[in-house]
Amino acid sequence: MAHDAALRETYAGSWQGLTHEEIVTRYGEQYAAWKRGEPVRRGGGELETEVADRAAPVVLEHAGKLPDGGTLVVVSHGGTIRTTIGRLLGLESHHWEGLGGLSNCCWSVLGEGARGWRLLEHNAGTLPEPVLGDDD
Repeated sequence: MAHDAALRETYAGSWQGLTHEEIVTRYGEQYAAWKRGEPVRRGGGELETEVADRAAPVVLEHAGKLPDGGTLVVVSHGGTIRTTIGRLLGLESHHWEGLGGLSNCCWSVLGEGARGWRLLEHNAGTLPEPVLGDDD
């Protein structure tokens, strides 16, 4: 297991720690531009493309070291995962929002196809059977 700071969540500058309502009240115009898909440094932070610039190479580096049939598990935050998936799939950044957010404790599965990466599952998280503890 390796830790890499490049997989951290998007830095949102002065938006960090604010509620949705506080962001809309204080930075309404910037928020609206971001929601329209414009490249915005939310709160003076990172662009989504910059997040993908730092995270996607880490995933590719580790995937390249896998044995045939190997599996790489990457754990990060929803925004970083979404932008990285968008980059690996070769989507233009304004299409990344189409992937939707990644809910807490959910996962996505990518596989390598003949023409590059393929999205096999996204925002999955439903277990097939209820998980019961020892005291149930």
